[in-house]
Amino acid sequence: MHSRIGLFLSPVHETGQDPHLAIHRNLELVEHADRLNFDEAWFGEHHTLGWGLVGAPETLIAAASQRTRQIRLANGVVPLSGHHPFHVASRAVHLDHLSRGRYILGVGPGVPFEAGVFGLDAKEQRKRLDEALPTVLELVNGEERVTQKTDWYELRDAKLQLPRFGPGPIEVAVATSGTSVTSPRLIGRYGLSMTSFALPFALLTPGTQEHIGLAQQWKHAEEAAAEYGRTVSRDAWRIALPVHVAETGAQAFAEVRDGYDRWLFEYFKKAAGRDVLAPGASRDRALEARVEAGGALVGSVDEVVSGIRRLQEATGGFGTLLVYVADWTSYENTNRSLELLARHVAPRINGSAARPQEAVDWAIAARGR
Repeated sequence: MHSRIGLFLSPVHETGQDPHLAIHRNLELVEHADRLNFDEAWFGEHHTLGWGLVGAPETLIAAASQRTRQIRLANGVVPLSGHHPFHVASRAVHLDHLSRGRYILGVGPGVPFEAGVFGLDAKEQRKRLDEALPTVLELVNGEERVTQKTDWYELRDAKLQLPRFGPGPIEVAVATSGTSVTSPRLIGRYGLSMTSFALPFALLTPGTQEHIGLAQQWKHAEEAAAEYGRTVSRDAWRIALPVHVAETGAQAFAEVRDGYDRWLFEYFKKAAGRDVLAPGASRDRALEARVEAGGALVGSVDEVVSGIRRLQEATGGFGTLLVYVADWTSYENTNRSLELLARHVAPRINGSAARPQEAVDWAIAARGR
């Protein structure tokens, strides 16, 4: 019985706290999600700006694989522009074994504001993704030896020595933030899974392209799949956005408002240098504006259920909602939000609460016969 809800951990943590404890918090959170029957946990990779402390997510995935029983574990994502494809593939297969087949390889071009660390620009990141992706796919899920030479890596008759854990392929997903058609088209071209970030407003640096809506992202993937004779599945489409649930809508907003303000203005605006408010927008209503624009779900159980259903309708349907955990509130409030999601939101989305209710309704009707 699956929730069709997962976690997406960038992970980001406010500066000024013990980074050692912050890293271990992520593992504790995944253990909590595993007990609550969450389907997946994704670990991001970041190397700059102080808030994103995890530069080696494979180590956390390996640790989490030994602390959990059923939750799937994923790179969210490996920036292929900064890694040799052979090492990416080798680590993926090892994690597949450590997790006993619960691993997902998520890949992407890399975060634009980290390109400078590797001496790149954003265009070069996407070029490298295009070059490395088919190589990684062959090394992970293929059987042929790979010989390839580019201006940044070389392979000669390369093939992994370690087989995959199971007979089937390792699932590979490509992330897209809606700023380019490159990733959706690669997804369609190779028939991969898609992970979309729902950021439909004003978190873009000046001069970048207008955000591509979620439904349009999927359309680009489907069109590319048709061109290359592939298929893509909405069931393998994941959408990541911040979600916080409390007993009432007012309580939910109160719990995350201050943390959201710091995350938006200290991290995205001050550290990352991004525009975070649309012209004329009010800082006091920044959280409400984000929720109204579809970039977050904050509210009671009923309100979040309605928000997920609206998102399903607007996109035409997707498989899994990934809860982006941004540390907007206390650990206790976050844990409680996840519990409400698991116990009361997920059953109404996936239908698992229907059969017990049907039994009650049948018993009541039977007494009248």
